[in-house]
Amino acid sequence: MSTTFESRYASSPAEVKHMDTAQLRQAFLMEKIFDADHIAWTHTHYDRYLTGGAMPVKGPVVLETIDLLKAAYFLERRELGMINVGGDGIVEVDGEKFELAYKEALYIGKGKQQVIFSSKNAQTPAKFYLNSTPAHHSFPTRKVSKKEAEVVTLGALETSNHRTINKLLVNSVLETCQLQMGMTELQPGSVWNTMPAHTHDRRMEVYFYFEVPEGQSVCHFMGQPQESRHIWMQNEQAVISPPWSIHSGAGTSNYTFIWGMAGENLDYSDMDHCKITELR
Repeated sequence: MSTTFESRYASSPAEVKHMDTAQLRQAFLMEKIFDADHIAWTHTHYDRYLTGGAMPVKGPVVLETIDLLKAAYFLERRELGMINVGGDGIVEVDGEKFELAYKEALYIGKGKQQVIFSSKNAQTPAKFYLNSTPAHHSFPTRKVSKKEAEVVTLGALETSNHRTINKLLVNSVLETCQLQMGMTELQPGSVWNTMPAHTHDRRMEVYFYFEVPEGQSVCHFMGQPQESRHIWMQNEQAVISPPWSIHSGAGTSNYTFIWGMAGENLDYSDMDHCKITELR
């Protein structure tokens, strides 16, 4: 097993305005999240957010520190959230085991020294989608199922954005330092997410798209409301959204996505909405 990481520098609206398709994808898109028995982290300088995936196949995968952190262990000064998007799995945290089924989440607080990921069946391995942010305080480790989430239904089939938002690792459900994670499921016949679009200057965001049917894609929209850009994305890919950028998408089919956020703001509803007719 090995752990690798790459770092992405923050880009200003002025820079992004001049990027071509390849440059946009290089700066913001994470094309491969899961690799058997390997954790590949992507670090962005927006709020020092880390995104990765753990897929144990041949055996357990251990959460290791990386040079970037200059820490004795990964969670020395960080918190970690995850949602399982694969088969049944087990996460062992300093000797305590948590079983995670499909679409169940786990929060691990600052200071936990040993985290081990396992799959119950190598033929249908677990896929732990991981998000991590700096942390100043240690909060308890806690598993959150969809039944325990705060659930909100928005949109309508008439506007192609009927969706269910599952707030899993958010401050209305459990305490965290700054990490917030949840999952939005689009209903059949709906393709638009986060529309009307918005920005939020006090936090950045990462979107992970999955349950995208074979042969289908999602077009992710980003950039300033008056200067938008787009990135075509495939199943199980993630994209970085700066605080100044909208983050919205439309698929060629319905799909599900996980949103993760970090910054000084824990208020989910703190958004600067953009009128659909004023997007450019």
